[in-house]
Amino acid sequence: MTTTINRGNLKSTTIHVMALDGIVNVNSLFTLGLFLGLTVNPMDPSYTLVDSSHTVCIPSSSVAENLVAFHVYSFSSFLFSSLIAFGLKLGIRTARDGEFRVEVSDGTIAHVNLRVLRAGILMSAAGSVSGCLFLTLALVDLVEIKLGKLACLDWYGLAAVVPLVGLVPSALAFYVCVVLHAFTR
Repeated sequence: MTTTINRGNLKSTTIHVMALDGIVNVNSLFTLGLFLGLTVNPMDPSYTLVDSSHTVCIPSSSVAENLVAFHVYSFSSFLFSSLIAFGLKLGIRTARDGEFRVEVSDGTIAHVNLRVLRAGILMSAAGSVSGCLFLTLALVDLVEIKLGKLACLDWYGLAAVVPLVGLVPSALAFYVCVVLHAFTR
């Protein structure tokens, strides 16, 4: 069934395509950061700033293992999100028939199933959110490897971790609220 909708709603999918472009761009930046983070050898004794006389503060090898695992989980999440976004963009650009007529960024009209589009955007956003959470956990592990166990951190270590675990989840909560708001529109 093809439904004709007014011209004002036709521009909304242009916004969807722009949002998908934004997701892909941000995921690409985070993925670049992930690969840079994976080049670090956390088991190198010269890599840590912890004084070797404070053996209580030196993190165990499981922290380094978690660092690598969280990088891989984050990369997988960002890749999932980007692939969903690319698939949606491709689907919009090649759509021939579906529920709704939408205007694509080049001015052509396509027919897109809006439920599938919304579900795909929601899945892509979920992948980005989980990628950011895993990246945050990896960065906390990195701080622990560089500066010592969290229980041993001084002011500088806390100044590195507290904004990370405070600001990133706050921004993700805001992002989820905006995505859910857009999802209901």
